[in-house]
Amino acid sequence: MSKVLIAGGTGLVGKRLSQLLVEKGYQVAHLSRKKNPKAKYPTFVWNTSKNFIEERAFEGVEYVINLAGAGIADALWTKSRKKLIIDSRVETTDLLTSYIQKLKNKPKVYLSAAAIGIYGDRGNEELTEESAIGKEGFLVESCIAWENAIRLAAEQNGIRNAALRIGVVLSTKGGALPKMTLPLNFFTASYFGDGGQWYSWIHIDDVCNMFVKLMEDETTTGFYNATTPNPLTNKDLTKQLVKALGKRAITIPAPKAALRLGMGEMADVVLNSNKIFPARMEMAGFEFQHPEFQAAIKDLVLKKI
Repeated sequence: MSKVLIAGGTGLVGKRLSQLLVEKGYQVAHLSRKKNPKAKYPTFVWNTSKNFIEERAFEGVEYVINLAGAGIADALWTKSRKKLIIDSRVETTDLLTSYIQKLKNKPKVYLSAAAIGIYGDRGNEELTEESAIGKEGFLVESCIAWENAIRLAAEQNGIRNAALRIGVVLSTKGGALPKMTLPLNFFTASYFGDGGQWYSWIHIDDVCNMFVKLMEDETTTGFYNATTPNPLTNKDLTKQLVKALGKRAITIPAPKAALRLGMGEMADVVLNSNKIFPARMEMAGFEFQHPEFQAAIKDLVLKKI
């Protein structure tokens, strides 16, 4: 039974990925800031401020997956929050790299989350992994720092490395979808600004299965876009959400000025436009289970995932 060590395993993607890996016959362990004997999966302590990981965590591990990082939209982007967002990604990557370097028996592969924020606000431009990265904004800045750490890991840890630039993950358990459906309780559905910005979304099971693909396909390396082949404008996505859920709702805009006033720079999360395609993943032979938005929503609600 192959063993997978996951950092950030208690997050939205980490929980579902852990479950799917166990169903596929893998053994899963988590890195955690605190020891928890009652945890669903075996946990090993790590601490970036002390540059410490329990070395037993790596015993028998064939795959390391790093999903760690402070939530990008969990709090307003103050100076200290921005630092936390970047440090929580870069420092965890550096720490894992330093430990993997020292291992006599190294894992087969190091996998990491990344984000489509690297592309910045690009309007209607169609983007693949070959496209240039963005030039301005905190999302770009933080993603560049993150990917620089991932690239350094690829140079230093002596094993195969790959990463997913993850889009808007859809799940009923957290993330964007519960926030998007909340106004439906009041018979309204909101899009942001003029609603023309592109959203590159993905069903949570598809992104988890992409990690499995990267684990099992030894030809994969580098960065891959983890998004559906069918991005939607924010306005179209909102309308399709209402239809998929069979709700009655008036579709109304949330003015850009109001979003900037309430969210500040963090409004970039909902106002930036990213029309992204998973070209490399499709070339690698990945088959999407949920490429169409309405069908994906219905599946998530039916299975409560």
